[in-house]
Amino acid sequence: MVRAPFDLAARIHRPGRPDRIVDEAIRRAQIARTAIGLLAGFWLVLSYPLREGAGGVVEDKFAEVLVSAGLLLVIGPLALGAFVLSARPPGPAFYRARLRGPATAIGALLATVLVMSYGLPYAGTFAFGLGAIAGLFFIPFALASAVLCVHHAFRTADVHEVLPPLLSPLLVWSLFFVQLFDDAPVSAPLAVRVLFLLAPPLSVTALSLWELRRLRVRHGVTVRLALGRQG
Repeated sequence: MVRAPFDLAARIHRPGRPDRIVDEAIRRAQIARTAIGLLAGFWLVLSYPLREGAGGVVEDKFAEVLVSAGLLLVIGPLALGAFVLSARPPGPAFYRARLRGPATAIGALLATVLVMSYGLPYAGTFAFGLGAIAGLFFIPFALASAVLCVHHAFRTADVHEVLPPLLSPLLVWSLFFVQLFDDAPVSAPLAVRVLFLLAPPLSVTALSLWELRRLRVRHGVTVRLALGRQG
């Protein structure tokens, strides 16, 4: 029962197209980058004084994930639309048939936001117990959905394998510009703060370029080929 919201979020937000390319080297590199980022974040928090309590830092990280999901709600559909419309026939019709996965992920996240914003407070007003029980499911489901939809870029791999590495840099650089206006969570030297601000978008961009190269070299997949413009 405890795992139910996490299992449901995983089923909704993980790509599900059976014939998509799954490269284990790419998957391991993504996991390694995430692990290094988490370790670096822990080091930063442990090495320098916090500007706010530990609870505030955790809240900031959750807010960062939610902001990322919100940015992806805007960037994702625009990028998908641009990709589909840029493809030469019969590409647009072919890719539109694959939009079910991303549409499911986007719809699930929007529905979760609406339930969290309006449904749970309403239930709590008239039936506190019902609202509390629902919250035990929807809060972890919402957090898991926010993390997974960002990690899997709204299941855009269901449309084509080149989309996640194209979309991820757009997301992290958009988040970078948002974070420029936020205060750092720790009282670290300026050089350290700049490093931790630039490292995520630069590392994601480098990993995405490597992923696109690996798709080209190992699997013969390119952006031009995906758009039908190889000729």
